[in-house]
Amino acid sequence: MSAWPGKYVIGLTGNIATGKSVVRKMLEHLGAYGIDADALAHRVIAQGAPGYQPVVETFGTWILDEDGQINRGRLGRIVFSDPQALARLEGIIHPFVGQAVDILIRRSKHAVIVLEAIKLIESGLRDKCDSLWVTCAPPNIQLARLVQRRGMTPAAARQRMAAQPPQEAKVSAADVVIRNAKSFEDTWRQVSAAWEAHVPRTAQAVPEAAPTVKGELSVQRAGPRQAAEIAELINHLSAGEKKLTRKDIMQAFGEKAFLLLKHNEKPAGLVGWKVENLIARTDDVYLDSSLPFGPALQLLMEEVEKASKELQCEISLLFLPADKVRQEDSLKLLGYEVRSVKSLGVSAWQEAAVESMPAGSVMLFKQLRQDRVLRPV
Repeated sequence: MSAWPGKYVIGLTGNIATGKSVVRKMLEHLGAYGIDADALAHRVIAQGAPGYQPVVETFGTWILDEDGQINRGRLGRIVFSDPQALARLEGIIHPFVGQAVDILIRRSKHAVIVLEAIKLIESGLRDKCDSLWVTCAPPNIQLARLVQRRGMTPAAARQRMAAQPPQEAKVSAADVVIRNAKSFEDTWRQVSAAWEAHVPRTAQAVPEAAPTVKGELSVQRAGPRQAAEIAELINHLSAGEKKLTRKDIMQAFGEKAFLLLKHNEKPAGLVGWKVENLIARTDDVYLDSSLPFGPALQLLMEEVEKASKELQCEISLLFLPADKVRQEDSLKLLGYEVRSVKSLGVSAWQEAAVESMPAGSVMLFKQLRQDRVLRPV
């Protein structure tokens, strides 16, 4: 039984580049509330956060950037080559992460929680979970992912991999093993089967949300089963600029969700959005040119915000082409304002903006709540 009454908590771990975040997203599509403990660990050491000063005092001011933020690259070069230094860092960070996890789980309305952490077992969080799920992948695939997706050099990637315990240690302790070495669909089948087999039936019962209807327009959350429909719609609405397949959309479901807009029951638009580190980011917006852009986008973003607030998000970021931003007063009515990355102030928010902003787009910002986990991060 988990440490949180009324919640079924899945502890999700695995070595670097084995697909933990993809599996967490899949579980979220099935109805779980996801927590990325590793992202919370980054927040712990941001300027003004509770772990900032202890880390600076332990490792020295040379780990700071010119703006006073801890440079995680410099810190990483110390701790990933020195097990004792890594242990000191974890001794500072893990208690604060544990506090933040406790807050998020207690606030969540979801019956199933998936808690992702690369040090889930070592930090003691595993003892608070109902079941342990472990992702694994062959070393050559780990290395390729780190080089291709994270931009690491092969030497840096091998150092990060070597700094972790052998995968077999986690696999042998697991209740569920997800072998993430083939296609997205293969992984999806494993996750779906494990959900059915291990999560209590009462906790699985997540009713499908009814469409939100306003006049001739309606919005509803789409799922992986609609991947072909989503690909076809994006290809149509992009006027040939996009040529996506069902497989492309299935892979996209590994990091985001989609909302479908219908006009008189016919598909007429969609947004793609994701929640990471308590930040909602909408970076795919496609609308039929025959629709009034403002009202259609307003209906979609109201649904994004509703879902984001349920997921305890602090802010919502919306990325649009410049011409759409200039011509639409409705964005102001929604409470969004054009912002620069630097003006966001909070390091976690800035990192999310840089990571998600499509080339040539304008960023719009809206704060969804004032209280923040790990305040004042």
